[in-house]
Amino acid sequence: MGERVAVEAPHPRGAATGVAPRLDGRRLLAVEAVGKNLLLRFEGGVVLRSHLRMSGRWRLGRAGAPRVGRPWLVLRGAELEAVLWNGPVLELGRDRALRLGPDILAQHADLEGILARLRSTDPRRAVGEALLDQRLVAGIGNVWRAEALFAARISPWRRLADASDAELLAALEEARRLMRASVEGVRSDRRVYRRAGRPCPRCGTRIRSRGQGDDNRIAYWCPGCQEGEAPPGA
Repeated sequence: MGERVAVEAPHPRGAATGVAPRLDGRRLLAVEAVGKNLLLRFEGGVVLRSHLRMSGRWRLGRAGAPRVGRPWLVLRGAELEAVLWNGPVLELGRDRALRLGPDILAQHADLEGILARLRSTDPRRAVGEALLDQRLVAGIGNVWRAEALFAARISPWRRLADASDAELLAALEEARRLMRASVEGVRSDRRVYRRAGRPCPRCGTRIRSRGQGDDNRIAYWCPGCQEGEAPPGA
């Protein structure tokens, strides 16, 4: 931070974002984590949002060090460089345009405020889709979405309008609890995530999986004990 960085995008998919030429030569002012989003703030009010999902990795190392393959993005300073591999989400904008919701892992996370944001969106949206919307709540990923909804006994396909405030708060509290435990190195058993076809540990019904939302992220749930509608076309 504090240096003007040289920016390149060796991988075609990274180059297609158009990020590199707009950042090349700018001074990197700050780096901030908001949920699973990494915000890199550059001079001129420009902000790069990076979300790694399950496959992306940032690596920090010596500038010009040999590497195999083509990373999505390289930020090179005088002595160090930050290299992004398999970066599925790169968005360039300004703070106001990014519109990220509250970080569920913040020290004093306002779960009531997050609930209000969930209530402000289309009540016909599925709960599972809304929990992954970073504009409503930052940080919840696919694993914790699945496990939190299982603990709260809510199907990811239930509409927001059909879920009570108490149920949604229970899901948010469970997601926060599980995620904080993970950050602290506590490994918890996966009860539904990636367990499609296996018996539910609570009721014995076979766990199901199906893509959900515009990004088709895979939802995992037990149709026996997680109350809510069946997925479209089921």
